[in-house]
Amino acid sequence: MAEEIKSLHDLLDEDPEILDNISVLADEEAAQSLVTIFADLHPADIAEIINHFTPEKANYLFSLLDTETASEVILELDENIREKILEKTDTQKIADIVDELDTDDATDIVSELPEQVAEQVLENIEPESSEEVKELLKYPEDSAGGIMNSDFVHVNENATIADAIEQVRLKAEDIDHIYHVYVLKENEELVGYTLLKSLLINSLDTKINTILEEDFVTVTAETDQEEVANLMKKYDMVSIPVIDGNGLMLGRITIDDVVDVIGEEAEEDIQKFAGLSEEEEISDSSFTISRIRMPWLLVALIGELVSALVLSSYEASIHKIVIASFFIPIVMAMGGSSGTQAAIVMVRRLTEHDIWLKDSFKKIFKEFTVGIFNGFISAAILMLATLFIFKTELYFSFVLSVSLIIIMVFATVLGATVPLFLKRFGIDPAIATGPFVTTMNDIFALSIYLSIITVFLIR
Repeated sequence: MAEEIKSLHDLLDEDPEILDNISVLADEEAAQSLVTIFADLHPADIAEIINHFTPEKANYLFSLLDTETASEVILELDENIREKILEKTDTQKIADIVDELDTDDATDIVSELPEQVAEQVLENIEPESSEEVKELLKYPEDSAGGIMNSDFVHVNENATIADAIEQVRLKAEDIDHIYHVYVLKENEELVGYTLLKSLLINSLDTKINTILEEDFVTVTAETDQEEVANLMKKYDMVSIPVIDGNGLMLGRITIDDVVDVIGEEAEEDIQKFAGLSEEEEISDSSFTISRIRMPWLLVALIGELVSALVLSSYEASIHKIVIASFFIPIVMAMGGSSGTQAAIVMVRRLTEHDIWLKDSFKKIFKEFTVGIFNGFISAAILMLATLFIFKTELYFSFVLSVSLIIIMVFATVLGATVPLFLKRFGIDPAIATGPFVTTMNDIFALSIYLSIITVFLIR
C-alpha cells in the first residue's frame, strides 16, 4: 500500500506551531528530526516551508534534502530564496540536482547561475544532457524554445505500433509525462503524432503512419510563451510540438509548463498594473525596491500636480459654491474606478487574443454603453443622496448627477481606448491600468466637473 503524503495544510491542522518547531529544530541543527518531518511532505510543501524562513535557515533546511527531493523542491522555491541557496550550494551538488531534472527545468536552473558556476555544472552533468541544456540556453527565457523540453518519444514514419510501444517503454523512466508519440521523417521533420490510446486499440503490426493525427498545431522556438499558452488553451492541448523553420522537431511543451507560464504572466501583469518590476520580487534591498517603484509614483505625482493646477484655476467658482467641493472626491473616485475597470477588461482581452481593428470599435462602443448604464445608476443614487441627506437644491443635484454621468462615460471609454492605443504602437498595454489611466482620469474628471459647475451654477 502506497504511503500517504501529507500536505502542509494537514500538518498545520495537526500542529499549528509546526513552523515554529521547525525553526527551533533548525537552530539546534536537529537534522534527523527535520528529515523525518520532510519525509511525509510533498516537495511543493517543503518548498513552501523553506520559503517561510530567512536565507540562512532556508539554506540549512535545503542542505538536508536528498538529491531527488532537492531537484523537485528547488523548482518550487521563490526566486530570491533559490538564488541565495544556489550561491551557498556546492557546484557538484548543483550538478547532481540538475542531472535529475527534465531539460527545460535544468535549463531554467542553469540560466540563473553565475557564468563560471554554470560552466562547471554543465561539465559535471551527463554529456547528452549538457549538450541539450546548452542548446536550450540559446533561446530567450520567455520563448517557446526557453520553456520546451527536448526529451520526447518519437518513431520513424515507417515504424509499427510495436516499435512505438517499445520506444515508450525505453523513454518512460526519463520522461515524466508522455501524452503523444511523435512521428518523424528520416531528417527529423515532423509528420504528425499518434495518441497513446491508439497504440492500445490497434494491432502491433499496424503501420504508425496509418493512424496519424496529421491535423495539428505547432509553434516555433521563437514564439512568445504567452502565445503558446493561448494556443494550448484555445485548442485544449496537453502538449504542443516545437519545430524550426524547416519543420524539424526540436522539442515539446507540456501543460504543466504552460500552467507555470500562465502564473508568471498573470503575476507580471499585476506588477505592471501597479507600475512595478519583476526585479522587485528578487530584491531584498529597500533602496532597490524604492528605485523600482519611484518612476511611476513620480508620474502619479506630476499628474496630481496637474490636477491641483486645474483645481486652483477654478478657485473662484469653488468659493462661490463651497458645497461643490464636497463632491470632488466622489467624481474623481468614480471616474478612476470606471476607467480602471474598462482598462483591465481590455488588457485581459488583448492578452488572451488580439482584438482586430474592426472589432476594437465594437469593444469601445460596448464599454461606452456600460459606462452609460453605470453612470445613470450612480447618478440616480447621488441625486437622491444630495437631495435627502445634504438637502441641496434640485437644480444643483441635477447638474451634479449629469456631471457624474459624463465623467463615468468618458473615463470608461478612455480606459478601454488607452490599452488599444498602446498595443497599436508596440507598448505593453498592461501598463495602462496603473497610475497612467488613474492620473489621466483624475485630471479629466476634475476639468469636466468644475467646467460644468462653473457654466451652469456660477455664470
